[in-house]
Amino acid sequence: MDFTSPVYNIKSVPIEKIVPNTYNPNSVAPPELRLLYDSIKEDGYTMPIVCYYSQKDDLYIIVDGFHRYRVMLEHEDIYRRENGMLPVSVIDKPLAQRMASTVRHNRARGTHSVDLMGNIVRELHELGRSDAWISNHLGMEKDEILRLKQITGLASLFREVNFGKAWVPEDDSDSADK
Repeated sequence: MDFTSPVYNIKSVPIEKIVPNTYNPNSVAPPELRLLYDSIKEDGYTMPIVCYYSQKDDLYIIVDGFHRYRVMLEHEDIYRRENGMLPVSVIDKPLAQRMASTVRHNRARGTHSVDLMGNIVRELHELGRSDAWISNHLGMEKDEILRLKQITGLASLFREVNFGKAWVPEDDSDSADK
């Protein structure tokens, strides 16, 4: 079988010629969407938008990458930097197969292992990165960083944490006589 993966033929397509599909069940929460923007701002587009090309409409219909597309639509700085062009990988499949492909792409992304994320936080601290740096660059809330530090169990990770006095011991001398 002579097959070439679509990724070997990336096209630069004007965003105006790209449209979302009508069936994508995926959604991204605002913090992750901000992180996607930060990722694209810092690293550029590292993955193409996967599309089907409709000759009839002369449009590229998104199969995977809607949120990467959305970042360009919503952020003028990204649009300008990229000259309004998105990297597109084209697949030529009927609608039912495109729908299945969308779901496979979405589900194949997986989830992050808590232990492995804890190791990343530990390693970043060992490299001298602050909680603020980790929060800013990994899109994590300070509480999440604290929980991951607790999981790793290394006291050195808590050097930036200011612990308040949760309680003050009472003088028990009077209550012992009762």
